[in-house]
Order: sequence, then structure tokens, then C-alpha cells
Amino acid sequence: MAIKGAVLGDILGSQYEFKRPVNLDWVNCPLISNRPIGFTDDTVMTLAVKKAITEKKDIVETMVEVGRKYPRCGFGRSFRRWILSDDHLPYNSWGNGSAMRTSYIGEAIDDYDDMQKVAAEVAAVSHNHPEGIKGAVVTSTCIWMAKHGKDKQEIYDYVLKEYPVSEYEYSIGYSLEEMRSRYKWDVSCQGSVPAAMRCFYESIDYESFIRNIFSLPCDSDTFGAIAGGVAEEFYGGFKSINGDFIIDEFLDDYLYEILQR
Repeated sequence: MAIKGAVLGDILGSQYEFKRPVNLDWVNCPLISNRPIGFTDDTVMTLAVKKAITEKKDIVETMVEVGRKYPRCGFGRSFRRWILSDDHLPYNSWGNGSAMRTSYIGEAIDDYDDMQKVAAEVAAVSHNHPEGIKGAVVTSTCIWMAKHGKDKQEIYDYVLKEYPVSEYEYSIGYSLEEMRSRYKWDVSCQGSVPAAMRCFYESIDYESFIRNIFSLPCDSDTFGAIAGGVAEEFYGGFKSINGDFIIDEFLDDYLYEILQR
């Protein structure tokens, strides 16, 4: 289930979202450290989207309903205002929040055109900037491709077409080795989606995908939520990681029940 991959990626990535050690041994460090860890707004909104789709509810009303239960889960300032105020109009955001919440769409909707349409619609309720919409569509599409048997090169080629090297500083066309020396923490879709997909592209299983995220000074929980669904679908689960146990350990009962439906 892609949505489990996104939730697990959020949880594991949360350890290094802020104040990542400069000398982190990302190859050998424990997957769960002694740093603060837990689900964030990425998981909360991912599961809100699933709840809206599975229960056929209004997406905005559901995102607000679920989000208000977790006002301190890590929302960015503008999105927190969107959740907590009575004004739920889109605010032209290109932030990576539109991409981190979309994993269930790529998993659940089999028709390619419908999947992309729903991803764009769910993004646009808040993140209606073209880059915000693109981030959600690309993320959903990569999950859809992994679920439908596309190989890693096909996924790479699709992302490269959407984020070419000539136009994007952190295009998937740059290797992680190239990016490690110059990547700077970035909350935009254009600075997060292609780099997160490169973490998947250079992985050999879900664990190595997570370690690739650890190797960058990035918005690591959101990288995990964006590309975690792709990794889970492509590799058919978590293999060496007891992902279901970790998810059960860190989700509360309310969110876990939405996940398990």
C-alpha cells in the first residue's frame, strides 16, 4: 500500500527534518535514533485525503475536520491558517504540502487520466500555483506507475520530463552525489519532488531509499511522504524494515483506523 509507504517515510524522516547532524553517518546510523520522532502534518493530511475519498466527503471539509484535531503537528504557517480559519480559499502556494498528501490518489485510482485529474483537484484547494499542482500530479503519477508495473527508468524519464535539468536546480537528472554538496533545505514542490524521486531512483529497497533521504539536508519527513509511496509500491513492501510495527507504534488510534480502512 503506497499510503503506508508515505506514512512510514514521514515518521522515519521526521527525525532529521530540522537540525540534521552535519556529520550524520547516513549509511550506518540506526533507522530510529534517540531524536524526536513521530507522524507530522504530512501523515495527517495524507490520511485526511484518504478519508475524503473513501467516504465520498468534501475534500476541504475533511481536511479541515482532520487537521483541526492536530493543530500542532507541523503545519506551515500559511496552511495552518488555512486549516484553522474560516477562509479556505486557495492561496497560490507552490509548497511541498500538496505533494506530500497525495499518495492515496496514485494508489486507489486506476484510470490514469482520472488519477491525474483528482491529484490536481486535491492540490488546488490550497496549493493552486502551477508548481504546487504539478508536484501533486507527479507524485501521484509515480505511485500509479510503480503500482502498474512500470520500471524504474520509465518513472525516472517521466519525472525528468516534468523537471528538466535546464529548468530545475534539483532535477532528478542530478545524482545524489552531485546534490549532497549543494542541496539546501527547501519546502517548495520544485525543490522537493524531483530530489525525493532521485532518492527512490538510486535505492535498491525501501531501507536504502530512506537512507538516501538521510543523506541530504532536506525536508526529510516530506521527502519520505512524497516518494515513500513510490518505494513501497515498487519494492512490494518494506522488506528489512518492520514498517507495520513502526506505523502501529507511532500512529494514534484515530489515524490508524483511517489507514486500515
